[in-house]
Amino acid sequence: MDNKMFCYQCQETAGCKGCTMVGVCGKKPEVANLQDLLVYVTKGLSAVTTQLRNEGKKVDENINHLITVNLFTTITNANFDYEKIAEKIEETLKVKAQLIEQIDAKGNLPEAALFNGTRSDYDEKAKHVGVLSTENEDIRSLRELITYGLKGLAAYSKHANALLKDNEAVDSFLQEALAKTLDDSLSVNDYVALTLETGKYGVDGMALLDEANTSAYGNPEISKVDIGVRNNPGILISGHDLKDLEMLLEQTKGTGVDVYTHSEMLPAHYYPFFKKYDNFAGNYGNAWWKQKEEFESFNGPILMTTNCIVPPAESYKNRLFTTGATGYPGCRHIDGKYGEKKDFSEIIELAKTCKAPTEIEKGEIIGGFAHAQVFALADKVVDAVKSGAIKKFVVMAGCDGRAKSREYYTEFAKALPKDAVILTAGCAKYKYNKLNLGDIDGIPRVLDAGQCNDSYSLALIALKLKEAFGFDDINDLPIVYNISWYEQKAVIVLLALLYLGVKNIHLGPTLPAFLSPNVAKVLVDSFGIGSITNVEDDIKMFFD
Repeated sequence: MDNKMFCYQCQETAGCKGCTMVGVCGKKPEVANLQDLLVYVTKGLSAVTTQLRNEGKKVDENINHLITVNLFTTITNANFDYEKIAEKIEETLKVKAQLIEQIDAKGNLPEAALFNGTRSDYDEKAKHVGVLSTENEDIRSLRELITYGLKGLAAYSKHANALLKDNEAVDSFLQEALAKTLDDSLSVNDYVALTLETGKYGVDGMALLDEANTSAYGNPEISKVDIGVRNNPGILISGHDLKDLEMLLEQTKGTGVDVYTHSEMLPAHYYPFFKKYDNFAGNYGNAWWKQKEEFESFNGPILMTTNCIVPPAESYKNRLFTTGATGYPGCRHIDGKYGEKKDFSEIIELAKTCKAPTEIEKGEIIGGFAHAQVFALADKVVDAVKSGAIKKFVVMAGCDGRAKSREYYTEFAKALPKDAVILTAGCAKYKYNKLNLGDIDGIPRVLDAGQCNDSYSLALIALKLKEAFGFDDINDLPIVYNISWYEQKAVIVLLALLYLGVKNIHLGPTLPAFLSPNVAKVLVDSFGIGSITNVEDDIKMFFD
């Protein structure tokens, strides 16, 4: 296979145009192309399931789960393992072939639904089904915008599924929308409408996950999280999957091994359920992109539960384990179906042979300001706004990343007026959650709602404030949006906010490369989407 690829689904894509030789994330061309093929056959399977539903036939939830995990596998920094991706393609084709036999009107199926190649065909087929196979730039842009939103929606669904929560309407829409991205009869206007509909189901998907998390682990509450270390050996858990954390904590009880969170797992400390574990030590390190040095100094094994893998150094690769949709060649993978207990004994036994983590910082982080906790403080917050103590809320949710341009968000947080409060979710928080920004009448100036998965809380908080102030329009609230994005879960959050009617969202450090000039113009004209400039000018724009 020739050494070519094309991928522009993340913010750091080469030159803000597209990775063509190797991914900035470290993804090799053959893996990138095979991921394109996995998306293609998953769209084909979705066309089959959509036709089955149109014929009044039921689709098993295991098929829904296969589709969501397939999409999650192709999210940025999730899976770099060519063989594992090839196995998923094989499984998808096998399932699809079985389901096609149940269809009455097979003539309605697109080519992607009929493809049934073997391993020897994969690399060649992959060359012809990637992003650039759609020639019209605007149609391509909208198809990718929708597909990336659906990848984010699939990630949220997967986490809810792991807690045995499903929403058939969300799965049905996700599959129907995937199938529609294969339909050459649809116009730009059709795809614009489908984009907003994707945002609607994004809200539903986030609501499903919120209900799954809070029913299992309680509502997050204001919590102080230790960022130092103890003297015991430890296991570091990264990613987003709370069910994996629960199983790991249960299996490490009484072993003398502590468990630390990393990056997007930090908000697990806010849930009441996890506070019963004495060996749940604290949070180690920062956002995902610093993991090479932080995984090195942690000394013990690391469990990656979801995306945000940086290709590991050889020095700790033998300590890196993957599970769920993640994978990296040469790293051990822990399997386990939904509802089954995963066996983490190998990780625990390895941890016992390792030194305790090397301390890299001391102190505490305060978080736990998800919707239930903020609702409990609603009167206090409303009074602070009415008195003028709080003039504005600034939503600074989203992702962190390694680009130097992202230092903007640290400087922006420092430059905010003292009567402004930051609402955040996602690993973007690491740009400012360790700054001493103080409080306003006892309300911290950084209110962390949790993971990127918890962005739903920010929407609910905005709607609650709208109700409290009696506004008809959510955009009348004293809230501005300065969001940093990196990967596809940020895309579904953006589409969800647009569906809820939020306007004048600013995205950075750059606008997505997959937005064609015409599609970007639609978003600017219809929703006021903008980009960041510099701290001084943006502060004036937001606050003057």
